Amino acid sequence: MPESENIKWHYSKVTKEHRRRLNNHKSAVIWFTGLSGSGKSTISVELEKELHHLGVRTYRLDGDNIRHGLNKDLGFGPEERKENIRRIGEVSKLMADAGLVVLTAFISPYRADRDDVRNLMEHGEFIEVFVDASIETCELRDPKGLYKKVRAGKLTGFTGIDAPYEAPVKPEITVSTDVESIEKSVQTIISYLRMKGYLISD
Repeated sequence: MPESENIKWHYSKVTKEHRRRLNNHKSAVIWFTGLSGSGKSTISVELEKELHHLGVRTYRLDGDNIRHGLNKDLGFGPEERKENIRRIGEVSKLMADAGLVVLTAFISPYRADRDDVRNLMEHGEFIEVFVDASIETCELRDPKGLYKKVRAGKLTGFTGIDAPYEAPVKPEITVSTDVESIEKSVQTIISYLRMKGYLISD
């Protein structure tokens, strides 16, 4: 629908830079993408805990949690997946504007949808983390029993099996959970944040 001419953006006297200085760290969106069972949620939980210990103000958005509320009206078809990611992108942008480091854990299978979210942000605010694990590894883990349902014919349109997953071409960070521990993956991300100056207070 076309935007109403009566809707105008209202600016605050407190800016994102003011909030960043108050927090003593930069804000950003750390966007985890990967197959179901690759370790996105697990790594995001452990990373948030580590960042909290370092005095970083964070908030974590998880795919399952969001579908309990904000996106409970959406299914899992291509267009609904697109809308799911669009909404999360807009929420993530608001949280980054508030000065937070936002951690998002979504399969987000389509490269174009992730790029759309990146384009919402200022340069350097979107940090794409590819949680790389083979379909065989993810199926062995199968934390929700979803792969088992797919193989039994009880679930269709499942990413990596009968629906596509488009891996990132140039993610800021890749963690390979086939071969490295959760702790190693977390430290890889922390090292990146330090090197790029996001953790000003550290």
